[in-house]
Parts: sequence; C-alpha cells; structure tokens
Amino acid sequence: MPPEAEDRAAAPPEGSTAYYSGLPPVNAYAESRLSGVFTVVVVRGEIDMAAVDALTEHLDAATARPEPQVLVDLRCVDFLDCSGLRVLCRAESRAKERGGNLRLVSNQPLVHRLLRVSGLLSRFPPLAELPPECRPESGSAPCPQE
Repeated sequence: MPPEAEDRAAAPPEGSTAYYSGLPPVNAYAESRLSGVFTVVVVRGEIDMAAVDALTEHLDAATARPEPQVLVDLRCVDFLDCSGLRVLCRAESRAKERGGNLRLVSNQPLVHRLLRVSGLLSRFPPLAELPPECRPESGSAPCPQE
C-alpha cells in the first residue's frame, strides 16, 4: 500500500469533527467540539480511576493549542472522585501555561460539594450553564437519556 493510502486509512472519516479540528473521537466519558474561540469538553458518567484516561485524552487535546479557552461541561457527571479532580487541575495548569483558561460548567450539587471540601471551589468557580454562544445548535438537553 502506498504511504498516502496508509495516511488516508489512519485518518478519521472526512466529515467527523476530529478530521478538521484535531480533537479526539467521542468516547464513553467525553466528547469535544469547537464553538467559536472555545473548546467545549462534555463529560458524562462516572469519572473515576477507570475513566480518567478517556477524559485526559480530550483535555490534553483541548489544552494543546496556544491560548486555549476550554469549557468543561460536567452537568452529565454522575460521580467524580479525586482522580477526576487531579486531571482537571492538570488541564487547568496546562491551559494557564499556554496563556489560556479552563472553566467548569456544573449545576450538580455533588460536584460543587466536592470542589468545596477539596478547597478547589475558588480555583474552579463553576458556571451554571454554557454561555449562549457555546450551546449546541440542536437545543437538546445536556444529558440525553440512554
């Protein structure tokens, strides 16, 4: 197989967000999309030691750009432990090192409580919802019922 055919075989399908944006493909715990100057990382499910690699892939891609503006939407998270907090802290540090910001979006009392008891609430004051310019065009609910 010629090298250019191998490149095409390894590339995501044309038309997928990852093909044009450099963002990782959707996985069971996270998906990313570009919205204006923001990269929105939507997180769902139980974020624990077993899930952090899947989340890290999206956060690393979102914070890899110069001056990244990242919104991490945690409204669909059912559980978040210290391993999830560690990944968020690391991503926020990477964004700041590159001249950007990382903000959390959460209306979940469990997330607010975890940020408060861990002393991270002042570092991550959560937004209650995505800014209007970052909301999905479909207008669907943030956490689709499965």
